[in-house]
Amino acid sequence: MYRSRSARSPNLREPEVRLAESDKIEGAGGWDALEWTKIDPVSRSVPIGVKQFLLEDEHVVVEGYGVVLVNTDDAGTLFVTNFRLLFLSEGSRDIITLGTVPLATIEKFQKIVMKLPSGQRQPEKTGSQRLLQIIGKDMRIIVFGFRPRTKQRRAVYDALLRCARPARLWDLYAFAGGHSRFSNTNPKVRLLNEYCRLLGMGFCQASIRAIEDGSFTLSNEYWRISSVNSNYTMSPTYPFALLLPKSISDDKVLQACTFRARCRLPAITWCDRGTGAVLARSSQPLVGLMMNMRSNADENLVAALCTQIAGEKRRKLYIADARPRKNALANGAMGGGSESSANYFQSEIVFFGIDNIHAMRESLGRLRDYLDTHGTTSSDGMSSFLRHGGWSWGGGNLSSMSASVSTLGDTGWLIHVQTVLAGSAWIAARVALESASVLVHCSDGWDRTTQLVSLASLLLDPYYRTIKGFQALVEKDWLAFGHPFSDRLGMPTISGSGNMPFELSRQASTGSLPSSPMRQVSGSSSSQAQSTSHAQNQSSPIFLQWVDCVSQLLRMYPFAFEFSSAFLVDLLDCMLSCRFGNFLCNSEKEREQAGISDACGCLWMYLAELRASEGSSHAHYNLFYDPLKHDGPLLPPAAALAPTVWPQFHLRWACPSEAQGGEVEAECRKLTRKFSELQRAKEAAETRLNEISVTVESLVTELRNEKLVSNSARDAVKRASKETATIKRAVQSLGFNVYFSVDGDCNVCIESNPTEIPQRSVCSVSTTNSNGSVHGSEKSDLSEPVTVMQDDVSDNPLIQVCESLCPMHSRDSGCRWPNPGCAKFRSQFVGLKANFDAFDRLPIYDNYFGT
Repeated sequence: MYRSRSARSPNLREPEVRLAESDKIEGAGGWDALEWTKIDPVSRSVPIGVKQFLLEDEHVVVEGYGVVLVNTDDAGTLFVTNFRLLFLSEGSRDIITLGTVPLATIEKFQKIVMKLPSGQRQPEKTGSQRLLQIIGKDMRIIVFGFRPRTKQRRAVYDALLRCARPARLWDLYAFAGGHSRFSNTNPKVRLLNEYCRLLGMGFCQASIRAIEDGSFTLSNEYWRISSVNSNYTMSPTYPFALLLPKSISDDKVLQACTFRARCRLPAITWCDRGTGAVLARSSQPLVGLMMNMRSNADENLVAALCTQIAGEKRRKLYIADARPRKNALANGAMGGGSESSANYFQSEIVFFGIDNIHAMRESLGRLRDYLDTHGTTSSDGMSSFLRHGGWSWGGGNLSSMSASVSTLGDTGWLIHVQTVLAGSAWIAARVALESASVLVHCSDGWDRTTQLVSLASLLLDPYYRTIKGFQALVEKDWLAFGHPFSDRLGMPTISGSGNMPFELSRQASTGSLPSSPMRQVSGSSSSQAQSTSHAQNQSSPIFLQWVDCVSQLLRMYPFAFEFSSAFLVDLLDCMLSCRFGNFLCNSEKEREQAGISDACGCLWMYLAELRASEGSSHAHYNLFYDPLKHDGPLLPPAAALAPTVWPQFHLRWACPSEAQGGEVEAECRKLTRKFSELQRAKEAAETRLNEISVTVESLVTELRNEKLVSNSARDAVKRASKETATIKRAVQSLGFNVYFSVDGDCNVCIESNPTEIPQRSVCSVSTTNSNGSVHGSEKSDLSEPVTVMQDDVSDNPLIQVCESLCPMHSRDSGCRWPNPGCAKFRSQFVGLKANFDAFDRLPIYDNYFGT
């Protein structure tokens, strides 16, 4: 009956961690390998490797070993933590995504006992299997099989009773996880910033201080931001700030709110600054059973939504009632009802016929059962190809296949999605093509109304089709205007345990819940469980249905949205898991009272961190997004509004292979990622090339400077050589002999009479030792002028030379000057002085001769 299947791919959001061999989980590889004999429960600690899979502040409550996931025939260990069911495979020692489900995502769970025929292969076994069925809000139905008489199933079941539906809001994991990593700004600030953008005052940035002192009441020509509900006294389910017509005072607003259910008066949710058209929302009017009650304040407020068109008559008003007409009339018995076009000037009433929350909940349940029955990973472990004894899908005959297709239509889900899409497209067309104002409401104005106005805004405003704008749209129309998320998810709220299905807390006494209405598990025991009526069960997939509608638009207009289908799936998973605080409670007031923004993490910061890890190549970004291709309203025709099953969400558990409907997109993403890597490599190479070019230019500049210095030195040497030759000739013309050594020393010898007077070294830049070697004088300077001093002859170096060379000079008699015999030497020394004066004026460089 059971077949081996490959392990599911690990969740992308889970850490890529595997158990070490020492932490290998004891279990079987399938049903046939399980020991069905009695096993005494043994107290054992959680393996260290398992802790690596746990999130921050997540801890294990109960664990079950040797558990089999019937859908895929995988054996492993099932852990119940304070946040989720965590199933680790025995084969791969990794997380199996199909068997890992957050506790808040579980809609129902029940015990099933399946009787197995005894055979020769297992005579000692009991012939029964202990099963636990888990039905999730995210379209999955999974079944775990436990060993008999181990009490593991009971322990897991009791843990689910305690943890899956906590009695108090603060027992949710969102409060245990904290907000340290994913903190964000106050949602009130973000709402005011969106209001400012709608008013054309995007340059104004709101702040906490402006909210505290009430200085956020800005306005333009037509509309204003009102603080009439700043303390939530007017309407506890409306936001603290409202966008209202400028011509209506707060006193008139307080009068008008009493005419609407839950005081949810008409408020502007989107406006066109160019045409003056607005999109408004409210709850049903309290016209009474006879439909004859009126309110002048309400009529004036609605009339103020229709500003005067320049040069034309008054703008037309459409009042769109999301309910079927008969439902609107039935609400008259409880004081509600719908407007009369006679009471609202130039107005037209339109009914969209969208069913209530109970019809949507039952429709999604039928779709989930259909996918589980005809999927490849059915909860009974049997493929749809083998069901009913046949070898092909649906039993192999045309009638059975036609019946299966008819069953998909009978679920009604696609019809409901199409109805919401058609209504939203009609509203967008009236605003964009006729410049008309539209007021949308249903009964309470927080379910179908929210779906219509937010989807119409998405069609009208390209900003909402970006990731940042989509966040602003969800926070404005869904969170601020009070969609009751806690009631729709069956979660506790600030005032108590909420309107959760009571059957979930009574299963211990009843034993099990009824299995799928479309398929009873063979041999299962099913008892009639007490169920609540529609009025008591307020859970409904309203937000999920709206995101499904967005995915249909994304399929029709792949170039118009910045985000991808993967972004929508992750958004839904985070919302259903209640891991973050954004979607807790039923209104803005309740979230403020519970301190959600301070105590819990922010979903938007978590998704932003996921995108930051891979940049623009992350799966959340739409590869085909082109903001210039669709820079205006999207107005799909009615023929294009035929929806299909959303593969990435509806088929990911029942048909995992077919859920990869974006294979082309995945390949494009791979190519884009590779292109980005090549682009980065190119940029790195260009950067390196620029650095090398700068280095080469620097070296060229240095070489050019060196060449200039070399040329300058060569010119200086040439000039010095010429000057040296000139000096040498001039000195030699006076009878001197000039000698230049290799090291640059210069020797000057004076010969008064070369034939008679012996040669002596009388003037030199160097001194001669006794061995004939020459050493440069430290202070000799040939540029020093030579003069003959009349007053002090003995100190004059020329006189000293004269005395040493004069043949008439004697040591006793001294110099005989000016005797006639000395006249000859006198004339020679006078000429010598003149020559040295000329030498002093020659341009000889000091650096050439040294110091």
